[in-house]
Amino acid sequence: MSREELKELSRIRIKEAKVLLDNKFYDGAYYLSGYSVECALKACIAKNTKRYDFPDKKVAIESHTHELLKLVKIAGLEIDLKKKLDLEPQFQLNWAIVKDWSEITRYKRNSVLDARDLYSAITNRSNGIMKWIRERW
Repeated sequence: MSREELKELSRIRIKEAKVLLDNKFYDGAYYLSGYSVECALKACIAKNTKRYDFPDKKVAIESHTHELLKLVKIAGLEIDLKKKLDLEPQFQLNWAIVKDWSEITRYKRNSVLDARDLYSAITNRSNGIMKWIRERW
């Protein structure tokens, strides 16, 4: 997948999550909200691959994960994330919600509160996780 495809997939997944949330399908809304962050972080990783360069094998292999904290590290965003967390308490609260998302949630039941909290933590216009990621992809 290209970087642009990952960015578009991230946008689509968060829109789908909103439709599911609005229609009370909280399990799917929760899963797709987190998946949108995963795709966005993978777009950040893709940004680090220079055109015509052969991709680093270790980075390529490690990128095939669903773990958001690992993807932040692979994308080279750890220091930037730490600075943001230290400076903005609301962003810190949002990250605390988002960082625990896992692809395993597709097999779990999620409450309306969990789904709404995750969606809001990701999409908040001021301190949302997606805003921060989009500034870097």
